[in-house]
Amino acid sequence: MKHEDLEVWKKSIDLVTKIYDITKLYPQSENFGLKNQMQRCAISIPSNIAEGCARFSDKETLNFISIAIGSLAELQTQLIISKNLGYIKSYDNIMEECNEIKRMLIGLSKYLKNK
Repeated sequence: MKHEDLEVWKKSIDLVTKIYDITKLYPQSENFGLKNQMQRCAISIPSNIAEGCARFSDKETLNFISIAIGSLAELQTQLIISKNLGYIKSYDNIMEECNEIKRMLIGLSKYLKNK
């Protein structure tokens, strides 16, 4: 399976771009804190999908899909923290995208388990 062909990988790449756009507005004091952590979590999602797809067994692929789901959960937590700190006004749209990616990753995971 090629990661470039997966819709979930494409959507997670788009999410990275959106997170970078959102965090551009964060205060400079967050450059090595929340801003950096959010960017790293966002990048981790498509990166782990790609690495998982490059593995030779479904078991290995499932492990990387699980890591991607974990990174997504971290990112969602950081979005909530960002809103609480007043760095963003609303996160409904981006959370909706995160939830869609999560559903897709869970679906991919189920597919691989039942293959």
